[in-house]
Amino acid sequence: MTTHPEPGHPLDDPVGSALRGPHAHFAEGRGRVLRYPAAVAPWVALPPDPGPADWADVAALTGPGGGVTITAFREPPPADWEITFHAPGVQLVDAGVAAEPLPEAVRLGPADVPEMLDLVARTRPGPFEPRTVELGTYLGVRRDGVLVAMAGERMRPPGWSEISAVCTDASVRGQGLGGGLVRAVAHEIRQRGEIPFLHAAAANTGAVRLYESLGFELRRGVEFLAALVPAGVPVAAR
Repeated sequence: MTTHPEPGHPLDDPVGSALRGPHAHFAEGRGRVLRYPAAVAPWVALPPDPGPADWADVAALTGPGGGVTITAFREPPPADWEITFHAPGVQLVDAGVAAEPLPEAVRLGPADVPEMLDLVARTRPGPFEPRTVELGTYLGVRRDGVLVAMAGERMRPPGWSEISAVCTDASVRGQGLGGGLVRAVAHEIRQRGEIPFLHAAAANTGAVRLYESLGFELRRGVEFLAALVPAGVPVAAR
C-alpha cells in the first residue's frame, strides 16, 4: 500500500494534470488557475501555494455566487467564502483489478443525459453535470427500459483515468452491478493503456471496502472542499 506518494505525481493534482493534458480542450484558465466549464464539472485546479490573486482569479472564472469544488485541497479559501462541503476522502489506484466487460452494460451518451441525471438525483454519487458525459466512457445497465446503474470516467491525468459516477438504484442493489460496472470501465481504461483510479469519501466505508475488494488500494488521503464565491466579490481585470 502506497502511503508516501512520489513528488510531482499527476494524481497529486488530478484536476490540473488533466486540464493541462488529455482534457486541455475543456480548460478555462486565468492566471495560475484552471477549471472545467461549469456544465462539465465543478472542479477547479489551484497552484500549490494559492494567494489572494489566485482566489481572485477563481472568482473571475466562476462568477459571484458561483460554486467551486477542489480535490487537491491545501489551503482554505478566503474567510468571506462560504464553505458548503468539506470532508476527508481517499484516492485509490488499480492494484490488480480483474477488469472485464459486463455483457449487459450499454454505452451511454448525450441522448441519455436526462436518464443519467435522474439516476444521479436518486443515488447522489457526487458531482455530475449535464455535460459530464463528455469526459469519457460511460456504461449503464437498464432493467425494463429504466437506467438503474452506471459508472464512467471523469478526470484524466496523463496515463490515468478516474472512475466516477458509480451509482446503483435501490431496487437493484446487492446484485453486483456496481462492481461489474467498475470492472467494465476499468477494462475500457486498460484497453487505452491507462491506469484506473478513483476517489471516495473516507466516511463511505462500504464503498471503500467494495473498491478494495475489486483490487484497488489506497494511494493517499485527500480533502474535498466545495465553496461559494461571495456575491459581492470584486473581479479585477487582467
